[in-house]
Amino acid sequence: MKKTTLLAAPALALGAAALTLSPAAAADTWSFQAQLAPVNNSTAAGTAMVQVTGDQATVTVEVSDTPAVLQGIPYAHAQHIHIGGQGVCAPPTADANGDGVVDSMEGTPYAGPIAVSLTTAGDTTPTSGAAADRYPTGEAYTYERTMTVDAATLQALQAGNAVINIHGADPAALSAAAQGAVNPMNPALPLATDVPIACGQVVAAQMTVPEGPADTGVQAAATSAGANGITGAAALGTLAVGAAVLGAFRRSTRTR
Repeated sequence: MKKTTLLAAPALALGAAALTLSPAAAADTWSFQAQLAPVNNSTAAGTAMVQVTGDQATVTVEVSDTPAVLQGIPYAHAQHIHIGGQGVCAPPTADANGDGVVDSMEGTPYAGPIAVSLTTAGDTTPTSGAAADRYPTGEAYTYERTMTVDAATLQALQAGNAVINIHGADPAALSAAAQGAVNPMNPALPLATDVPIACGQVVAAQMTVPEGPADTGVQAAATSAGANGITGAAALGTLAVGAAVLGAFRRSTRTR
């Protein structure tokens, strides 16, 4: 009877520990994506990925066909995560003043106000919404940065109520009225810098099971699946050990 007791205690404790610890690995990780489609008669388009662990978000943006130069200097393209609106990109009918474009102010009821400024360095709050010296430049670019997000932003991402906007239109493609206007967030800049050129709703990332080894993909889902697999294995292992211990106990009681 002593041997059975000594065997059962550590075995059951080990199984319980595995069941307790395994799910934690993926409990607070989420992955989101957005297809950035052209808006305001632009040709800019791309994709965005947002992977959140705790309050840390790694944002990756890939965009092409963005205007490369503004007034003879590299054109900085402001990019933001918007929340608190309808969670959709503003339609052409949102052009309230009839200047031919939907600027960020006109689009706010749809996309919502800025929650996160996707700057290349420094502050990421709405205060940096028009910080022209801290946004990506070029006719195509890849952006990646990890930053802290608040609870409201995470909740909006989870609810499908977040939108990513890429700004910075070609002034020559705007109407005369729009060309003569200024950026409402930074009057030192023309309105073109405020005009969204690509937009997409942020939704939960759609995962596919690859055929064979894969060298790309969102790691959060793989981590989650791995954790679930470990949990299942731990549960089966615990049941198997428990069965073995129970069998040993029964044999012990029959031979006494």
